[in-house]
Amino acid sequence: MKFKFVFLTAILLSVVTNVFSGSQKIGFTEYTLYNGLHVILHQDHTTPNVVVNIMYHVGSKNEHPDRTGFAHFFEHLMFQGTEHIGRGEFAEIVEAAGGSLNAYTSFDVTNYYIMLPSNQLELGLWMESERMLHLLIDSTGIAIEKDIVTEEMKQTRDNRPYGRLLTETIKRAFTKHPYQNDVLGKDEHIRYATKEDILAFHEMYYVPNNAVLVITGDIDIDSTKTLVEKYFAGIPKGAKEIQRPSMIEPRRTEEVRDTVYDKVQIPAVVQGYMIPALGTPDFYAVEMLGNLMSRGQSSRLYRRLVDEEEKALQVMSMPLNLEHPGINLVFALTNMGVDTKEVEKIINEEFEKVKNELISEKELQKLKNQIESQIVNRNTTIARRATNLANYHLLYGDANLINTEIDRYMKVTREDILRVAREYFKEDNRVVIYWMPEMES
Repeated sequence: MKFKFVFLTAILLSVVTNVFSGSQKIGFTEYTLYNGLHVILHQDHTTPNVVVNIMYHVGSKNEHPDRTGFAHFFEHLMFQGTEHIGRGEFAEIVEAAGGSLNAYTSFDVTNYYIMLPSNQLELGLWMESERMLHLLIDSTGIAIEKDIVTEEMKQTRDNRPYGRLLTETIKRAFTKHPYQNDVLGKDEHIRYATKEDILAFHEMYYVPNNAVLVITGDIDIDSTKTLVEKYFAGIPKGAKEIQRPSMIEPRRTEEVRDTVYDKVQIPAVVQGYMIPALGTPDFYAVEMLGNLMSRGQSSRLYRRLVDEEEKALQVMSMPLNLEHPGINLVFALTNMGVDTKEVEKIINEEFEKVKNELISEKELQKLKNQIESQIVNRNTTIARRATNLANYHLLYGDANLINTEIDRYMKVTREDILRVAREYFKEDNRVVIYWMPEMES
């Protein structure tokens, strides 16, 4: 969704930064209402602001293969209005109260965010309870959002240089798991979705027992509990059994190679390696390996490809944070006149080095310092903390990882990084795509 403030801009500009040292703990209270809604409250009086964040455990992986894009469609539709909030008035009410709002959809979750002055907390709770209980789903709103969502597909994915890079990679990497469908979905699936299809999806997933409500900022815990009870306790639990994919992507046994032609001027090399799910010990080692290879100008791939040999303009290696076993993307944008095969050869050589020799103690310490800095930065505002608490609860089953996850990173050894490099970053476990200008087809 794109209102007056983009989600990340609102976080950065509308909340005064409150920097934590690595040793400070983020205190919170959590409990579950009778209808299954999990509630997390975090008090911070640094600024007179509050964040009301609700995250539903539904993303693109919950969609039927013939009805993709529904979670993202609802990200938009849930701003249309409710029985008591007029069409198009949701954002207007928040902004008139001095707040900002937005939402995002991922493969695993859909998140809604309202930031308000602390004296408007009750307004935020009423509005979120309204769209949980009384969301307006009618033909007019559906038609409006179909046009908006399909236009977004064109602008941000289909007609944008490299916009389909992730889409084309995951559909080759995943053969069974619904991660093979991107978050935006297919145009025709949204265009031809019926009202009955849309209502059925809503009734299954947008219910209190499939959500976590996080309230952070300048709040009083006891009075906030009273308000939560007032606005959310009476919402009925969902009547349907929530469907979640149970399959695990089969282990890859051979490399997939392909070429994609696009309206781009600069070729690129893309590698996708299948990796374990977030929260697993190996995932932390894979993430640190990604930092080793491409985080900062002193990283191994950047130093060799960009600085020393000038074969690439940019390079990255990073895992997608997915609830089920997922994928690590390696991407390099080639320099002018450089063959993609040359760039891929260097990428492979650098990964071979990590497979064959332990990284130095100095490099490991640098990685741990980077991770500590990342974790501190990701919790610097009440908005970020709200989203992180929700994520940790829904996807990891432990909100207190906001305080303790750093310990998991600190346990990663040089031997762990060597092991995951050998286990996951190998030829038969990857997809390789050369992203080429159309003129060369």
